[in-house]
Amino acid sequence: EDISRLGQDFRLMFDAVINHASVGHEWFQGFLRDDPRYQEYFVVVEGSPDLSQVVRPRALPLLTTFETTSGPKQVWTTFSADQVDLNFKNPDLLLEIVDTLLFYVSQGAALIRLDAIAYMWKENGTTCIHLPQTHRIIQLFRSMLDQVAPQVLLITETNVPHVDNISYFGNGDNEAQMVYNFALPPLVLHTLQTGNSRVLAEWAARLKLPSRRTTFFNFLASHDGIGVNPARGILPEAEIDAMVERILQHGGLVSYKHVAGGAQIPYELNINYFDALSDPKSGEPLEVQIDRFIAAQAIMLALVGVPGIYVHSLFGSRSWHAGVQLTGRNRTINRQKFDLQALEHELSDESSLRHQVFHRYSQLLSARSASAAFHPYGEQQVLDAGSAVFALLRRSPDSAGQVLCLQNISNQAAQVRVNLQGINGVPLPHLTDLITGQGSYDVQQGNLVLAPYETLWLR
Repeated sequence: EDISRLGQDFRLMFDAVINHASVGHEWFQGFLRDDPRYQEYFVVVEGSPDLSQVVRPRALPLLTTFETTSGPKQVWTTFSADQVDLNFKNPDLLLEIVDTLLFYVSQGAALIRLDAIAYMWKENGTTCIHLPQTHRIIQLFRSMLDQVAPQVLLITETNVPHVDNISYFGNGDNEAQMVYNFALPPLVLHTLQTGNSRVLAEWAARLKLPSRRTTFFNFLASHDGIGVNPARGILPEAEIDAMVERILQHGGLVSYKHVAGGAQIPYELNINYFDALSDPKSGEPLEVQIDRFIAAQAIMLALVGVPGIYVHSLFGSRSWHAGVQLTGRNRTINRQKFDLQALEHELSDESSLRHQVFHRYSQLLSARSASAAFHPYGEQQVLDAGSAVFALLRRSPDSAGQVLCLQNISNQAAQVRVNLQGINGVPLPHLTDLITGQGSYDVQQGNLVLAPYETLWLR
């Protein structure tokens, strides 16, 4: 009833956690009792097959032994011992999942998020990630939804290197309509930590969508940490190592994964995104830290796609170290539960961090929603405005709306000159800022100076 009531005012995204189930789930409890219905619902490993190539997201045992009525059995547990992987080789299990997705649709799902979908299919002697059978099952889901609920969109959550991540668009018409843009959080973090936009600009310039029916789900923070893997192949390993070291200096934690040969490498940075950008022990003025944080959010909001905003980013939360001590889990550092009365009190205090972040964020969201240039199926063009500025031209699908997004990503004032000659439809030379309503800005003559971390969205 609560969800139906929410659906009256909001488009809802339902989280389809279908790679695995809880050990407490009735299916697995039936498996432990040797109920014939559930014997093929989970991935049981007998003997000692070659599993050396299996890609793991965490440095935990791949197999877990459970006592069943008929004796001990080794069951595949990709993520942890309390999450058992489902066996999609069993048609009955596949149909159970199809039924579950259709139930979500019947309850008002506008989008369905496929959690950790890359690990769905298991095949001994392979990596067991991104296998062709996984893509075929997603294509099955897409075909089904296109027939019975074409308004429902699929979004895949695959915390993997960028090239693998965007493979879940398929050909642009047969898999997910949206993919999580996992490379964005570490790249924006690197950009603001170094004060250099070159890597981000070069990466963003290469972003291509396979069709007008696809787009990115852009985000910087979530209930999980900041994934490191998506940055591999984009950032040099030395830059990744430096980023990890800065996170540790800022009071964050690091989670590791196993790679071939038994070594461990950083997999996830566990820290609140605000503290990832600014060292809470530095004594730096709070207003500078807020400016830097809002600069990061403005980059995410400007890029082509649909923005996903973590509630702790919206309200300017910081790392919750007490939570880590309470649970013993690194990810708790970014999962503090709000007390409503305390939150409302802080939001009403104009001098508080929460009020200032929420006010600034609201300004950005109002400006973004006021322009068709930020349409998720629109276009973007990365422009060269020097290493201290990230410059992006956004254009609506019909080209009627255009916005020039300028972001100083450094702690120094930056002189800006952008060559707009040859770009059709851009009125010259004077432009107005969508965020403040102020004008007119001249970006052609080189006399525009952006303050440290200043954002301009010029129409």
